[in-house]
Amino acid sequence: MIDLSHMIQDMKTKNQQVVHYKGKEIKLPFNIPTQWFSSEEITQANHFSGQQTTLPRFAGAVRNTILQAELMQDYDKVRKGLDWFRKHFASQYMVLLD
Repeated sequence: MIDLSHMIQDMKTKNQQVVHYKGKEIKLPFNIPTQWFSSEEITQANHFSGQQTTLPRFAGAVRNTILQAELMQDYDKVRKGLDWFRKHFASQYMVLLD
């Protein structure tokens, strides 16, 4: 039997979006709409507490996708997004998603 697992991994990450932010290359956890692919600072609020924080537009798109995935009960996508958020935007995670 031929092991093709390396090819499957390449196929999964081939179209992964990458953003350059503050001198770092950050791989997004999933693709976001191109109009959100910006490092412009935006303000978002926690939908329960109303507490606000600023973050780059692309991170806001990841947060929006997490909330949509939660509504659709796509918990794999939710977990992937939350893990990414904690790694790259910990303080904003604590305000918006914790």
